[in-house]
Amino acid sequence: MRRVNVIGVGMTKFTTPKAKIPYTDMGKEAVGDALKDAGVDFKEIEHAYTGWVYADSCAGQMVLYDFGMTGIPVFNVNNNCSTGSNALFLARQAVATGVVECALALGFEQMTPGALGVVFNDRPIPMQMFFAKLFEFQPPKPGSAPAAMLFGGAGMEYQQKYGTPDETFAKISVKARKHAQHNERAVFRDLLSVEEVMDSPHQFGPLTRYQCCPPTCGAAAAVVCSDDFAAKHNITNPVYIAGHSMKTDFASTFEGASPMRICGYDLSAAAAKEVYEQAGLGPEDVDVVELHDCFTANELITYEALGLTPEGTAEKFIEDGDNTYGGKYVTNPSGGLLSKGHPLGATGLAQCAELTWQLRGECGVRQVEGAKTALQHNIGLGGCCVVGMYRKD
Repeated sequence: MRRVNVIGVGMTKFTTPKAKIPYTDMGKEAVGDALKDAGVDFKEIEHAYTGWVYADSCAGQMVLYDFGMTGIPVFNVNNNCSTGSNALFLARQAVATGVVECALALGFEQMTPGALGVVFNDRPIPMQMFFAKLFEFQPPKPGSAPAAMLFGGAGMEYQQKYGTPDETFAKISVKARKHAQHNERAVFRDLLSVEEVMDSPHQFGPLTRYQCCPPTCGAAAAVVCSDDFAAKHNITNPVYIAGHSMKTDFASTFEGASPMRICGYDLSAAAAKEVYEQAGLGPEDVDVVELHDCFTANELITYEALGLTPEGTAEKFIEDGDNTYGGKYVTNPSGGLLSKGHPLGATGLAQCAELTWQLRGECGVRQVEGAKTALQHNIGLGGCCVVGMYRKD
């Protein structure tokens, strides 16, 4: 397996669906910026991996053909909210195994307002087994979005184990807005207080509206390559991927009465463990983290799944400020899904872009001082989790 470098990233400003920007425009902007950042021509791309959740087949080709019909393989990926990271995982794999020298990963999403719903009602629903299991022990709440019931249930399970108050979850949203205020690409940049978060409409368990990520539109892309390719283009000391793991559900996902397991706790823990082993590093070596905070409850339990803090200590971790600037790990300096936004297919590559900028020292006010090691976590129910570690020597 060869080392794989991230030599170019691009990301659009994330918007609400009201902006009505076509996915083709967003995708082209992200790819154009990534190619410019890398200093390479599209003709040098040998494989392209594109991802989205809500678009018709071959949408990837629709975006890329404007850069040139070069005959390269274009692989279209859809694995729910982890789609962008899936595209990156495949691009990295193609370079690492020597299949290609340079590959492109692209994710985009043009979403509609409101909570996620089922598109095809005339066939089996991939998520039905997840919610069937959940509703065996957690009665549904009329009017609540299914995802809020699942992640809110995970928050309730954590509270039952450790007695964590609702306000602790709300503090994650407050932190997200503080970080996002310095990110010109984020959707929500206005500051919030704990009281404002708590007073927003209740959703499920400890969750209120300001603790749920918004439907978002946007795109992000990354160019990855081998050491030889980087050298030929006079690219020195690039950011590289030191470890990468992708996991789908284990039998334990559906064992017992555990919303935390159903929403991917075991996947996150297993993927993180594998990445630490590949990189020869541990969580204590990480400086900055972009993790999947689709709901505050998921950010809280993911601290522990990734080994950033021992099980049962997330409340203290938050109260001590170890999840922000001045603490142990700056978590979601971009504002995360909660404030930057969550265009499903683009999220993983937006995380990649943020961490690449952080390791290059290009983030201005939100820069994590001295960042050399970064951790990425992206999960999609149904289910899939991707964890990656980025380094800069």
